Amino acid sequence: MGGVTSSMAAKFAFFPPNPPSYKVIKDGFTGLLLLDPFPHRENVDVLKLPTRRGNEIVAMYVRYPMATSTLLYSHGNAADIGQMYELFIELSIHLKVNLMGYDYCGYGRSTGKPSEQNTYADIEAAYKCLKENYGAKQEDIILYGQSVGSGPTLDLAARLPQLRAVVLHSAILSGLRVMYPVKRTYWFDIYKNIDKIPLVTCAILVIHGTADEVVDCSHGRQLWALCREKYEPLWLKGGSHCNLELYPEYLKHLKRFISHVEKTQSRRNGSRNSVDGRLEHSRSTDYVEAPRKSTDRRDKRRQSTSKNEKLKFYEYKFDNDNKFAAKLKIPSDQIEKSRRSVEYHEKSRKSVDKQFERARRSVDWVDRIQAA
Repeated sequence: MGGVTSSMAAKFAFFPPNPPSYKVIKDGFTGLLLLDPFPHRENVDVLKLPTRRGNEIVAMYVRYPMATSTLLYSHGNAADIGQMYELFIELSIHLKVNLMGYDYCGYGRSTGKPSEQNTYADIEAAYKCLKENYGAKQEDIILYGQSVGSGPTLDLAARLPQLRAVVLHSAILSGLRVMYPVKRTYWFDIYKNIDKIPLVTCAILVIHGTADEVVDCSHGRQLWALCREKYEPLWLKGGSHCNLELYPEYLKHLKRFISHVEKTQSRRNGSRNSVDGRLEHSRSTDYVEAPRKSTDRRDKRRQSTSKNEKLKFYEYKFDNDNKFAAKLKIPSDQIEKSRRSVEYHEKSRKSVDKQFERARRSVDWVDRIQAA
């Protein structure tokens, strides 16, 4: 099955320029890779990237000062990065973005043979390079797919939930649908974009020419209808498959789209930071050990007031005794006399005890004399 699919793809989808439009040379003084015949630019890096399928692809990275977005461009089926070189430079300047373009296996000076699965590995290698070599984050990357490049673009986009945006330029519904108006997806079809685009969660811009003679404009319209996060599409009246960059509306619309997604991402980051700040504030307010000292003081005050409560209890008891006497209607002077009488009897008992003690001592003294 895989052989049939690859054979079919090679027949209609891949037409690499032969011979390639450039050579890769190494500068003898700096050791840098260069694209011949293009002059060296300080803001352009030429790279050779290994893929997970054992091939090596050629890529170029255009750096723009203070850029906040990075465009990963997957070109069409009859071009290589030598032919795209000047366009890449112009897009980087006008859109104010970093840009990486790459050649699929079998294109330009990339090794291997072109196939659907190889293109998936190729774009993964370019994406990995952006993250590891240039520090690009997923949410800063915009995937751009032109014609057959829409295949690897949507395949990767469907697996990146934090992606900033996607641009589809003269994109295809699937490989088989370019040749036949089929109503369903068959197992031997390739680049099944119609099934993958609903999985993409970021904003998508669709650009298509109304007079496209290779991929009918209906492909673009159906893809746009299937987008989860739609952006205003650009249908270029009279545009064909390979000349959309020449229309003034193309660059203007692309600028507006990139500005839109950058502002949207900035608002998301701002709201995320504010939420994080509120969470941090709530964590700090959850710690309330310091005020406990004041509560400890209140505990001490409570202990000190316990003595007062005891005094109040005795006062309360004394008052109740008086009230009880009042209920019995006992005169106060009589209560006082009885109290004095009790005290008098207490004193008399003490004096009697003293006299008894003296008598006992005198008896003991007489006993001692008699014994002597």
